Amino acid sequence: MARVPSAVVAATGLVGGYGVARWTKKRQLGGAVLAVAGAAAARRWQRQAGGTAAGALTAAYVAGFAGSHPLAKKVGAWPSVLGVAGAVALASWVVADRKS
Repeated sequence: MARVPSAVVAATGLVGGYGVARWTKKRQLGGAVLAVAGAAAARRWQRQAGGTAAGALTAAYVAGFAGSHPLAKKVGAWPSVLGVAGAVALASWVVADRKS
């Protein structure tokens, strides 16, 4: 069975966390999705690229989440979430997944 790239896990966490929070109207549930996917991605980043890279990618994941909020005021919620998810996924692929 093929492994899901960490870029996909990270992007799914950002998009899925927002989607779950929006559709269920329970922000805590969306936050749980975001946290679980972020932790899973961080473990993969650690194994694939080492601690420094994992720390930087985790910071990018958290910054993407935080940055999507003010960005949403300018471009809309879904474009914001999809944009930051794409940026985090690209960084993840470049730093960790491309080497696999």
